[in-house]
Amino acid sequence: MQKVKLDRIDRRILHDLQAEGRITNVELSKRAGISAPPCLRRVRALEDAGYIRGYHACLDPKALGYHVTVFAQVGLSSQAEPDLEAFETTVQGWPEVRECFMLAGETDFLLKIVAADWDAYQAFLTTKLTATPNINHVRSSLSIRAAKTEPGVPIDLNVPGDNAGDEEA
Repeated sequence: MQKVKLDRIDRRILHDLQAEGRITNVELSKRAGISAPPCLRRVRALEDAGYIRGYHACLDPKALGYHVTVFAQVGLSSQAEPDLEAFETTVQGWPEVRECFMLAGETDFLLKIVAADWDAYQAFLTTKLTATPNINHVRSSLSIRAAKTEPGVPIDLNVPGDNAGDEEA
């Protein structure tokens, strides 16, 4: 994986792709202020360098029958590395868990879980999550609504002194 030094054009490309993954290369190149062939080369270089990990569609959970989102704080009995890795491996097999973060502090893991309804979450909780070895405690918080859901990271399009990338390559 070769490292790419991000200039103003690269940041614009990343910003626009993150906001609209299905944008055409022609439209992307117009927004970036370069022609289509160099834009495509830059996108490929950003992919190769690992800045772009993939593309996906943002789906509406409720339209697909997932009316409940729960954040579960999970505490393990043991924080030995093999036990942490075993839990992470187990979580990979649970489609209800959409995100899993290891945390520092009192909680070992934070899980974002989707379910059709509260009963479906309770079934997941009792038959899968709390039935897993090494679980000490689980604290569930039901999401009422999402006030903001932004993908990725903020990308600063106005870095002072960045005149690099004014050429098309």
